[in-house]
Amino acid sequence: MDTIDLRSDTITRPTPAMCMAMANAKVGDDVFGEDPTVIRLEEMAAERMGKPAALFVASGTMGNLVSQLAHCRRGDEILLGDQSHVFIYEQGGSAAVGGLHPRILPNASDGTIGLDILEGAIRPDDVHFPRTGLILLENTHNRCGGRVLSPDYVAAVGRLARRNGIRLHMDGARIFNAAIALDRPPADLVAAADSVTFCLSKALGAPVGSVVCGEKRFIAEARRMRKLLGGGMRQAGVLAAAGIVALEEMVPRLAEDHENARRLAQGLTAIAGLVVDMATVETNLVYIKVAHATMTAPVLVDRLAEKGLKVLAASREYIRAVPTYHVSTRQIDAAVRIFRQCLGPA
Repeated sequence: MDTIDLRSDTITRPTPAMCMAMANAKVGDDVFGEDPTVIRLEEMAAERMGKPAALFVASGTMGNLVSQLAHCRRGDEILLGDQSHVFIYEQGGSAAVGGLHPRILPNASDGTIGLDILEGAIRPDDVHFPRTGLILLENTHNRCGGRVLSPDYVAAVGRLARRNGIRLHMDGARIFNAAIALDRPPADLVAAADSVTFCLSKALGAPVGSVVCGEKRFIAEARRMRKLLGGGMRQAGVLAAAGIVALEEMVPRLAEDHENARRLAQGLTAIAGLVVDMATVETNLVYIKVAHATMTAPVLVDRLAEKGLKVLAASREYIRAVPTYHVSTRQIDAAVRIFRQCLGPA
């Protein structure tokens, strides 16, 4: 039985072109700034994001953490959403490592944080309070269903931040998915942000790595923070080579993943006991509510796995499914059939 794996776009494997590029990569010592392949990747990434400079890091979590550490002083407060990846899934690194204070604000269902809520959370200059040092947004927003933040919204947050002397960081792990969904260059989506992190190792298929982009002075400080975290890699061009292929070859095809996500969602809406809000399926993430009288999401996930379909239980009520380039349209249709079989009589 062939397994259909829709757990995450982190399970993607490098393409043959990536493997060849890695095998033939020209390398040097990146901590000395001498790896030509890393330098090329960083230049490409900065150009794609419309920023002056970039830094190759091991992961999105590292990218977000070095960005927070580079922007803020110890004791500063960071404003971020209660459903954000940084808050929920990154082990509180900014507090544990950097002594930064998270101020958690409610995310709306579309992944935004209300402008009035952000404005009201900014601390006045008072010795009793931590200083507000950073606003952190996420695009696309994972736990809000892969929703896309509009450039207009990000620009409005950017104006708010500048008025108050605060930096804006974008967790753009899936920013290329957002760009494809809006048919806009990714630079348009992060123009108002002082920094952005994006992943090469999700739907873009590279085996390892993320890139942080921003102003040259910020990137210099982020490089110091990367070293602090043990993230200084030596002949990292072996990894960066796959990232270059990812940017050159994998971005345009993300539209296929979005189409398969909509196909999956549409098929599941016809199954009793499942609820999918089609309006929320904007990119490659599909959140499926299990509205069954006797079955929770984790129980259904186990049943599906027995029949060769891997998905992720996001909670007791919700399942997440993520089409990638490894999953064909035929397999999407097979996934719908397996859902239907598992929701029948036990």
